[in-house]
Amino acid sequence: MKRIVVIVSVLSIVMLTSCGANKRATTAKKSRYMDAPTETEPVVKEDPRVEDTTVKVEKIPFADDLINDLRARKPHLSKSTGDYIEEYNDIAIAEMLRYKIPASITLAQGILESNSGKSRLTVKGNNHFGVKCHRSWKGKRIYHDDDAKQECFRKYEHPLRSFRDHSLFLFERKRYAALFDLKLTNYKGWARGLKKAGYATDPKYPVKLIQIIEAYELDKYDKFNKKYAGGVTRVSKPKPKKPGSYIVVKKGDTLYSLSKRHNISVDRLKWLNGLKSNNLDIGQELFIEKQ
Repeated sequence: MKRIVVIVSVLSIVMLTSCGANKRATTAKKSRYMDAPTETEPVVKEDPRVEDTTVKVEKIPFADDLINDLRARKPHLSKSTGDYIEEYNDIAIAEMLRYKIPASITLAQGILESNSGKSRLTVKGNNHFGVKCHRSWKGKRIYHDDDAKQECFRKYEHPLRSFRDHSLFLFERKRYAALFDLKLTNYKGWARGLKKAGYATDPKYPVKLIQIIEAYELDKYDKFNKKYAGGVTRVSKPKPKKPGSYIVVKKGDTLYSLSKRHNISVDRLKWLNGLKSNNLDIGQELFIEKQ
């Protein structure tokens, strides 16, 4: 499997996670991964800013040290699962730093939902979390038998987008708000809370996640939130896929004034730049699409 890329600015992570966020509400029906959305579900599209070939991974050495140490101590554990952890631990940590979702939970869900990266949805569609299309999805699709025959699932251009979609799914929905009051190291509370909030219909879902986390010592990755001092960084400004440019926030600029000036909605502007609040800093760069 090719090395996955991560483009997370440490400065941006600190800024974004310090901002407040409004989580959007939705109601639901039964689904293996998530409930069917209402009309208020946010539209998730491929990020137009990122070319997969223009960024590079900055490995977190002590993250790989954990999995290498585990392999040495527990050689009986699944090689494919160990490979999955080694491949995606950087992304899970980066998403934890940005959205405050335990890396252990992200990795355990990815392992469980994707069969350690071997499921058809993952291999053919880069879909690591079994996310279904729903009415709001405007991106590519892949069809797969699940609760019913040939159900529609989201297809991503790159695994990174699947991990980001997973983070946004939890972060933006009111039903999961209580989870973010838990400590990042409380993986058991997160596992049980996901089931309670309706993430999965399997009554053993929390037990399965906890078993994976404890067998592969994934909770150690959650502690990086405190001692992490660098490693996942932006190494080059991504080249936009769609025409557009970066602007610099000046004194007096607001999201509303910028949206009017550049003929783009506030919500779209926030989505394009990963903003979770309406706060802007002077000198901050924002990507603006050309219409």
